[in-house]
Amino acid sequence: MTLWALDAAGTFSGSYHTAVAATNKQILVSPLQGAQQHPSAKGQPTFGFTVQWLFADSTTAFVGQCFVDRRGKETLETTWLLREEVPSRGDSWKATRVGTSVFTRIK
Repeated sequence: MTLWALDAAGTFSGSYHTAVAATNKQILVSPLQGAQQHPSAKGQPTFGFTVQWLFADSTTAFVGQCFVDRRGKETLETTWLLREEVPSRGDSWKATRVGTSVFTRIK
């Protein structure tokens, strides 16, 4: 995941390159859009972002919090919901997956 700078309103964008997918299609880097709570506040901010997968008929929404340790190491702890397109309302029961992901900064 690559994130670009946070703006004054707390919104950000970036790109996401997943290593896993439930498809036989080629995995493509996909755009993301998000927002952080209270962008001017110090501490452990909460945030959310969505990824529009360019290679699948699905979208994922992530919510989480950024934790910063005493040495300045940032860890993003997230929970996500992936919604896959299904052919009918009757198939809706199998269209959403839930999981967790943890991200750390690579410098």
